[in-house]
Amino acid sequence: MRKIITISRQFGAGGGELGRRTADALGIPLYNKDLILCTAKASAGLTPAQVRKWDERVPTSFGLTQSLFDFYNRPLSDKLWEAQVKAIREIADHESCVIVGRNADFILREFDHCLRVFVHADFEWRFERMRGMMEDTEPEKLRANIKAVDKARSAYCTHYTGRHYADATNYDLTLCTSLLGIDFALEEILRAAERV
Repeated sequence: MRKIITISRQFGAGGGELGRRTADALGIPLYNKDLILCTAKASAGLTPAQVRKWDERVPTSFGLTQSLFDFYNRPLSDKLWEAQVKAIREIADHESCVIVGRNADFILREFDHCLRVFVHADFEWRFERMRGMMEDTEPEKLRANIKAVDKARSAYCTHYTGRHYADATNYDLTLCTSLLGIDFALEEILRAAERV
């Protein structure tokens, strides 16, 4: 039976690392940024560059005067959302995998064999973790970037799902990595995955 594990995350909380380590431990594929290219292929007319531009962002000015009833005139991000939904469902229909981000928890909400995880952490812990990975970035710029990414992910989730991405009721398992640590969080994900 297939196992699908979705990992939503705050920026810097370790969701990407947990996704990679979970996939490695279970011997199943990981879909993270690679999903962008799958999405581009699934949608005629979208180039990988266009997909990257709108990845997990809601447009603030592009296409607001365009009709939402005409597919070819809709904002690019709406086309991307539909392509992403199609790609994620096709992947989940055919193989066990770990999917990081992309609102996969919502997209696969009807799937019985899916574990939905949310990874969060205190801001200062995330800042220190990312500072160790991005030593050349000015501290204030890094703080601003963390806040900007969280805000963009939240807006993207709300816009396309009508939900808040940090709402624990959207998930089967929520983990605070600043309290529990990455290693313990991984153990909990793997333990929960046994029940899926």
